[in-house]
Amino acid sequence: MTNLHCDCLRCSNNSNIGFVATRIAGTDGVSLETMKWAKIFENDGFRCFYFAGELDTPPENSYQFKKAHFTHHEIVDVYRRSFDMRHRSRSTTRKIMALKEEIKDHLYDFIQKYHIDLFVAENSVTIPLNIPLGLALTEVISETGIIMIAHHHDFYWERPRFMTNSIWEYLDMAFPPRLSHIHHVVISSAGDSQLGFRKGTSAIMIPNVMDFENPPEPLDDYASDVREAFEIADDEYFILQPTRVIQRKGIEHAIELVSRLEMKAKLIISHASGDEGYDYQRRIQEYSHMLNVETIFVSRLINEKRGFTKSGRKIYTLADVYPHADLITYPSTFEGFGNAFLEALYYKKPIVVNSYSIYSTDIKPKGFDVIEMDGYVDNVALAKTRKVLQDPVYRQHMAEHNFDTARRFYSYTVLKQKLRGVMAEISPCTR
Repeated sequence: MTNLHCDCLRCSNNSNIGFVATRIAGTDGVSLETMKWAKIFENDGFRCFYFAGELDTPPENSYQFKKAHFTHHEIVDVYRRSFDMRHRSRSTTRKIMALKEEIKDHLYDFIQKYHIDLFVAENSVTIPLNIPLGLALTEVISETGIIMIAHHHDFYWERPRFMTNSIWEYLDMAFPPRLSHIHHVVISSAGDSQLGFRKGTSAIMIPNVMDFENPPEPLDDYASDVREAFEIADDEYFILQPTRVIQRKGIEHAIELVSRLEMKAKLIISHASGDEGYDYQRRIQEYSHMLNVETIFVSRLINEKRGFTKSGRKIYTLADVYPHADLITYPSTFEGFGNAFLEALYYKKPIVVNSYSIYSTDIKPKGFDVIEMDGYVDNVALAKTRKVLQDPVYRQHMAEHNFDTARRFYSYTVLKQKLRGVMAEISPCTR
């Protein structure tokens, strides 16, 4: 019988947890949430180990196999042969199977090296960027009987680019798999309902979180000159778009908002386009010129760690940058959850949010006070933005309310309670 009053996760017999992903490094959402989960597990006595194609985890706990990364040239080749076409060649099938077997060998080595008792699959059996990895992990779980928590961030059916493909049987088998000893975790209610509809399996919903019990540290000397580094004058508003430059981020709306404010401001975009090309960035640059908005791309000056560029300029973290911003823009049309939303609240900054689906169904009902738009910049959003920027008392009240609300629903305490539920389901406490 489960002891509902027990406050530890250690009651499971599983002591060594193996996280498996394509990448556990940097500031992407999957990597960040992986390390938050690991922190909770480790605080309760588990030992965490990591398998991926790219890692910045402790070397003594890490198993790097480069073909696990979705950017490895052989994995990219398989991806290109699998999508945007209805049929695949026999040679593609052979290549997928050969890579699957190679990755399986390394997964077995990972199990043996670190005596893995429980797997946590971080999006690796969710979105098919690395098809052989998903197949390999599914077969290893089936062959060994090791219990796995499948942590799903964004499913393939949420992205139109995956819907024309030649690998439907692989998607059905492994993205995600349907095995009795796999426990599914989703980050939104929509993910839960779609998983049930498409795969006939249930899931536990665990939202993304931040450490709201511990507010951010005050700015230090290193980060004191961010505005100067980004060439923002003292009498200019600092509007921060803390995302990559990709189409679903809806950055045109942020540009239009800044233009229509008719206030002295600069729009700062924190991250580069990444692996989705530069056509959209060129579109953003052209649109900025059309609306006479000074839009600055600073990805070369922002990284997950502090440092210096080759020319000697400082490199800042997002934690260095957020405190300087006057307003956060987040006009995305689609998000798996929305980590930037939580980050803005954590740093007590007002935020402009487009009503993307997860925000509307899961986040908005919690009672946050934000500047909201529904697909376009309307006069109501414009007026509220002006009020937020010009009224410091109103802005501070909004920030405190949002921080307190987020602490109730999206804190590490919430994550620990949710993980307790998952672990109790896996191995009920008998104390």
